[in-house]
Amino acid sequence: MQAKLDKLKPDDPEYDEVRASFARDIWLASAAKRVEQIQAVTHSLKPIHPDARGTNLYVEPSKLPALEELGSHALGEVFDIDVVGNAAALDVYKLLKLRSDGRSLLTALLANDSEALSALHDNPQTAAAWRDALVSLTQSQSGAASSHPLAKQLYWLTGEDPCDDASYELLAPLFATSLAHAIFKEIHEDRFGETNKAARLARREGKAHEGVFHDYPGLAVQKMGGTKPQNISQLNSDRSGVNYLLSCLPPMWDAPGGQLPVRSESVFEKLFAARPEVKSHVRKLRTFLESDPAPNQATRDRRDTLLDGLLDELVAMAGELQECPAGWTRDNDRFATLAMDEKLWLDPLRSQLPEESDFARQWMWMDWPEAVGKRFARWLNAQLGHKLPVGDVEALQWKKELLTDEDGFVQQLRELRATLQATSLAVAQTTSVGDSLSEQGGAT
Repeated sequence: MQAKLDKLKPDDPEYDEVRASFARDIWLASAAKRVEQIQAVTHSLKPIHPDARGTNLYVEPSKLPALEELGSHALGEVFDIDVVGNAAALDVYKLLKLRSDGRSLLTALLANDSEALSALHDNPQTAAAWRDALVSLTQSQSGAASSHPLAKQLYWLTGEDPCDDASYELLAPLFATSLAHAIFKEIHEDRFGETNKAARLARREGKAHEGVFHDYPGLAVQKMGGTKPQNISQLNSDRSGVNYLLSCLPPMWDAPGGQLPVRSESVFEKLFAARPEVKSHVRKLRTFLESDPAPNQATRDRRDTLLDGLLDELVAMAGELQECPAGWTRDNDRFATLAMDEKLWLDPLRSQLPEESDFARQWMWMDWPEAVGKRFARWLNAQLGHKLPVGDVEALQWKKELLTDEDGFVQQLRELRATLQATSLAVAQTTSVGDSLSEQGGAT
């Protein structure tokens, strides 16, 4: 009322009319009539398309089937009611959502609360009539359920035969506006609330914090209604049209394969040793051996288990590098210093390049795995040799473990060799056929 009065001068004839229109009985009588222009909903069609005309639903979440998936049923008894319809009549709903003792006026009227009824009017019959009119906004509008050409629809297979039209049910999805509003409030509080702000600051500074830090990677913001969010719904207007969309992208595999042995003679210098799992296995192996364990089978089993972890990491690193484009060790000066045996090991597809016949011949000769084994053994001895008396005997054992690693290193070599041999055979057959055709053409 005050906003309207502020626009008028006290001596304006409309001034008194405006004041009179906000008298209790007059305003409530008007509200009881105008309430038919709006509808309370929990599932709305408007957010699907602002110009769509069709059925909206008001369903109390506690009465929905309890599913394992997240849905409106999860709201239970506490939820925000949305309102759609004529924006000029939204002031009626603002009255109905006023709360007292934790309960809204609308909820009290739906429960036929005597105090709420008496607040409407002194005459019980008039109060009951206005009550019936006001709570009617939670009821479905008259007429059969309907959709609209601008609404989304999809056919859902409910029968056994996908070729039979009768096996489909036509669905018209609605926007779960009460659920969306509950999610918005929680995310908004996590983004801008003081509690999460303190947790975020503690995380950034690496300090301990008693609370929980909430973060939503890949969060998107969708605006509904443009400059007039009230044309979508009341709750959308309360959010200024903002709706949060959680990321539903599949998790991205952050492969450490982006690391390459730049300006190194060996991957054992930096690249392999820098892998977190390698550091962990080396530390555990060194600690175990420095504890001077008894020379028995249990000690050998424990040592082999820790060593297997290292070998698995070595095979994994090799697999990542072997997926790089063929010739990556040749085409960039940054890898010029890499040992030839490691180029053969980590860049096997280079042997398929036309001008790399010598490289292919060396690869198939299979001297290089022995060299890789020696390099691995020397590296591991260097990692353990600070306090342990490791030497040639241990180096031979490390090399043997690698070159006989049937499920890892050996299997990887076997698969690479089969791939390269199959490719070479296909190329040879193609060349042979081409030569044969050339000869036939020449004879003709």
